Amino acid sequence: MRNRVRLFISFVAIFCAVIPLPAFAWEHWGGDRGGSRFSPLNQITPDNVGNLVRAWEFRTGDLDARAPEVMKRTKFQATPLLVEDSLIFCSPFNEVIALDPGSGAQKWRYDPKISTAQRPANRYTCRGVAYWVDERGAENAACRTRVFMGTNDVRVIALDARSGIPCADFGTNGEIRLETGVLEWPGEFQITSAPVIARGVVIVGSAIADNRRVEAPPGTVRAFDARTGQPRWSFDPLVHGGIIAGHTNVWAPMSVDEERGLVFLPTSSPSPDFWGGKRPGNNDYANSVVALRAETGERVWSYQTVHHDVWDYDLPAQPTLSRIDTGAGLRDVVIQPTKQGFVFVLDRDTGKPVWPVEERAVPQGGAEGEQLSPTQPFPTHVPPLLSQQISADDVFGLIPFWERGACRAQVASARNEGLYTPPSTQGTIVFPMTGGGVNWGGAAFDPVNQILYANISRAIHIVKLIPREATQGFEPPPGHDFGRQQGAPFAMTRAVTLSPLGLLCNKPPWGEMVAVDLKGGKILWRSRVGTTEDRAPLGIAFPFGTPLVSGVAITAGGLVFTGAMDAYLRAFDARSGRELWQGRLPVPGVANPMTYLWKGEQYVAIGAGGHSESGTTIGDSVVAFRLARPGEAPSLWSRTIDRPGGRFMSGAIAVGLVVVVMAMLVWRWRRSRVGRA
Repeated sequence: MRNRVRLFISFVAIFCAVIPLPAFAWEHWGGDRGGSRFSPLNQITPDNVGNLVRAWEFRTGDLDARAPEVMKRTKFQATPLLVEDSLIFCSPFNEVIALDPGSGAQKWRYDPKISTAQRPANRYTCRGVAYWVDERGAENAACRTRVFMGTNDVRVIALDARSGIPCADFGTNGEIRLETGVLEWPGEFQITSAPVIARGVVIVGSAIADNRRVEAPPGTVRAFDARTGQPRWSFDPLVHGGIIAGHTNVWAPMSVDEERGLVFLPTSSPSPDFWGGKRPGNNDYANSVVALRAETGERVWSYQTVHHDVWDYDLPAQPTLSRIDTGAGLRDVVIQPTKQGFVFVLDRDTGKPVWPVEERAVPQGGAEGEQLSPTQPFPTHVPPLLSQQISADDVFGLIPFWERGACRAQVASARNEGLYTPPSTQGTIVFPMTGGGVNWGGAAFDPVNQILYANISRAIHIVKLIPREATQGFEPPPGHDFGRQQGAPFAMTRAVTLSPLGLLCNKPPWGEMVAVDLKGGKILWRSRVGTTEDRAPLGIAFPFGTPLVSGVAITAGGLVFTGAMDAYLRAFDARSGRELWQGRLPVPGVANPMTYLWKGEQYVAIGAGGHSESGTTIGDSVVAFRLARPGEAPSLWSRTIDRPGGRFMSGAIAVGLVVVVMAMLVWRWRRSRVGRA
């Protein structure tokens, strides 16, 4: 009997070995509908990740075809999807491109021909597309499988996922143009994150220019029939009773629970960001996770993470849906990271916190006309992902007296009473800065090991209110954002605190990856991510970490992949946080990576086009890596020069060798002169 069992097991093993492995589909922007960014693939492991080689690089052609001034206003933030045997992504100019997953060769391309004269407020960007299968459609019918995209010029476009041809039955010739009302200029309103689809309804948010005016456009979320494009519902996340404001838009990615028929919105703050005198109260449902019925737009529940926001602490990240072990059994939850570094864990059916959240007193004494909330919510179980206080003693500088002294003076001059210190005419420290903490890259959750992973940034903003009468002829200092906040008694300036050498004034690390045990409520490890190589003179790679707005991808193979503000894709050991590998990119990959299986091989891909707001090098590439095949191996160049600091060190060695050779030649010349004498 035992021999028969062994024979059967051997037969099954041989049979499975000869069956080609199916492609693992990364069908949604966050990997799945709930944005877990977790892949069950395990071919690449901590033991073999050092054998990754570049499989291919695809360039969109934007860098060559478009004017340099236009490219300086781009952010390449797209994450490709693996659907219909293609990798499909969007460029910053909303061109949708399908690639062969194994070679990177272009299969089809769709260009919506957006204007490059509109100067969008949030730069030219497209974080991704959405994929949907019409189960009612015939198997080979056109547009049975669809790709949806929102554009910088406020259109929603539906394409056939196999050919890239617009779906003629959706809207007008495959597109809908949103009604936005009167705008100050065409780029004031755009769509930057991928739509989501639930129960045959496609749902889109919007990105709206901040700090322009009190009566800004409303942040209405819109839903359309995924087949016809007919409007289904709309939802304005701001309760307008007794207040004057706009925005409260959903610019960050949304999540979907198809089984429950729910869509989860991470909402932003009302307008303007830094003075709320005309919007008294907590401003429901701003700065909230809002659960809506996907088919009707009916609000099921909402949970507010900031009351009466005057710090631009909107929710920037996709709500992560997962099932967690709370210590009292498994529970379906919504995990919401924030710019402040908080992690809120909410019951998916009710929106109530899974673990206690305390309302704590926060600094008061706002600007004239302001009506601050006396308390703010603080999660108590999961610790903040980063420090939320900074003082003049915490500043940094490579040159102790001059540079550090300049940073100390900036921090010491501003109002600074910790988290939620209100904006002031003196200038107020906002730390973490308005870019996070966690930003649009969101968090990733390993459902097997119950660990949350997130990238965070550490930097200081100083926000200063400018009385209206002082704005006539006012010119903001270099490096300062200026917001008119028209209709408010104050305009505002905002600047990252930098040293005279252009370095962040707070001590490194400036960017970290953090692993969190949610059940235990503890930080497991932190690892610095990134170097100064892409920004520092001569490519010096100080290991300070870089601000991280993008996110991570995690795998069952025990790895966490991420990009940074330097030109490398990195792999970290998921258990220890140790950095194991770097893959050179043409420019920084400030986008979320993804992984997929194609013809039996696991690939990791990332958009590498840089980020103009952060001052990185700009490009137009998507790059994929895989394990070396038999007869292949990572090159000596990739193991030495193509590593952080490798170019600087090789250059320094080359200069040193030249100096030595020149010295030897001079010495020999002098010896020859002495001999002749």
